[in-house]
Amino acid sequence: MINKLINKIKKTNAPIVVGLDPMLSYVPEHIQRKSFQEYGETLEGAADAIWQFNKEIIDKIYDLIPAVKPQIAMYEQFGIEGLKAYQKTVNYCKEKDLIVIGDIKRGDIGSTSEAYAIGHLGKVQIGSKKISAFNEDFVTVNPYLGTDGIKPFVDVCKEEKKGLFILVKTSNPSSGEFQDRLVDGRPLYEYVGEKVAKWGEGHMGDSYSYIGAVVGATYPEIGKELRKIMPKAFILVPGYGAQGGKGADLVHYFDDNGLGAIVNSSRGIIAAYKQETYSHFGAENFADASRQAVIHMIKDISNALDRC
Repeated sequence: MINKLINKIKKTNAPIVVGLDPMLSYVPEHIQRKSFQEYGETLEGAADAIWQFNKEIIDKIYDLIPAVKPQIAMYEQFGIEGLKAYQKTVNYCKEKDLIVIGDIKRGDIGSTSEAYAIGHLGKVQIGSKKISAFNEDFVTVNPYLGTDGIKPFVDVCKEEKKGLFILVKTSNPSSGEFQDRLVDGRPLYEYVGEKVAKWGEGHMGDSYSYIGAVVGATYPEIGKELRKIMPKAFILVPGYGAQGGKGADLVHYFDDNGLGAIVNSSRGIIAAYKQETYSHFGAENFADASRQAVIHMIKDISNALDRC
């Protein structure tokens, strides 16, 4: 799957992933109104509004991008109905031949970790059959529990030819409370980066490992160092746009061929119509605003890479 991701990045010339992280407040009133008329102001109504919102955005942007990253918490808040919307979103994106990165940030040990891995990346045994559940292509994983928490995911990834993005240095302001703590004079995130590189050695694609890393756009100098520590790990880069990251900050996350990283933007894309820059599209044309925001993001990153 890492080879497919790289090929799609080359084909689209767009090393970006759109985060499908919808809050109900992002969904225009005309969509909410229609869903509530059919299902009432219920969890089912909210989930339907989220699904309709996602579908319209996907239809407008799928030809421009290689991948999407739905954040499962935004769906789980609506319970089982929200998870149904998550599943519909994953399935629809795969119908559009998009790579799906399930942003699930799971982290546990033993049979629990294996169950998470099977549910999201593998196949569950039911009688004589093995059946895929959520069936994402990659998922995000928290490494806090160490190898015991990662190995079950890696084992399933090897079996299914799928991949992981492991949290190394996240984009949020308080990430340094733990991730920057010095251990024998070095920040903890460097040790995590070394483990990611080691875990990835046994599950390689043609040029990059199936085991990648999450490194935030908001810490570009750290990203530069981690690129050296994890030369074969593909880097998922959150924090672009709404969190302050810019294309010029990210050039060191990439290799000399403009590969090796994929940059995420979530509300900067899906809620673009709420921004002054795209407000002329209006709520009725929210998905057109999202498409224009994608085009601007691609140009920003491409220009930055061309200058380096």
